[in-house]
Amino acid sequence: MTAIETDAGGSHADRMDRMYRTQRHFYDLTRKYYLFGRDTLINDLNVPTGGSVLEVGCGTGRNLALISQRFPHARLFGLDISAEMLVSAEAKLGKPGRTRTILRVADATGFQPSEFGETGFDRIVISYALSMIPDWEKAIDAAIAALNPGGSVHIADFGQQERLPHLFQRGLQGWLKRFHVTPRKTMETVLKCNAAKLGDSLEFRPIGRGYAWLFTYRRAAK
Repeated sequence: MTAIETDAGGSHADRMDRMYRTQRHFYDLTRKYYLFGRDTLINDLNVPTGGSVLEVGCGTGRNLALISQRFPHARLFGLDISAEMLVSAEAKLGKPGRTRTILRVADATGFQPSEFGETGFDRIVISYALSMIPDWEKAIDAAIAALNPGGSVHIADFGQQERLPHLFQRGLQGWLKRFHVTPRKTMETVLKCNAAKLGDSLEFRPIGRGYAWLFTYRRAAK
């Protein structure tokens, strides 16, 4: 079962709804060919029994469905700024036998755990979303603030293709711009600064010669 609530507005939400009104029907089929590292991220979550998992920018619910299979004891939550995408997520996650998932239309830069009836989350997943969020640094801040002590944020997104041919890098990033996607060159620096400031820790792993970057940001246990 799923439950959807709505609380988002503004031009970015409208743009995402226009983009995904049609794309949501074939999104999962096409993205599997170039959104690498998502399954690795999910396998590394190590969700504790009864632990809470929030996906920021959950889209069609593809990742949450896999998380429910990999960690059937987890309590699942998802937010996305696109109500259109959550129509697909509700259909996928609301099938009989699925773990109940609470979905909410919300802005990644300003959500609160209390909106989901929680005081914090044990795991937060952000998969290929920061490259599409204009104020992505605020989204990182919001995710870190929403962690329970000892919790972790798990990020997969486009890297800088730093060990791939320059022509490939230029071609990929030019193509991504057509879909309002901008790989965040300073993401590692921003996460490191947050970890140093708050006494937390960060793990960074590039994959595919820098095609994609994986991060695990761990909140210190209090």
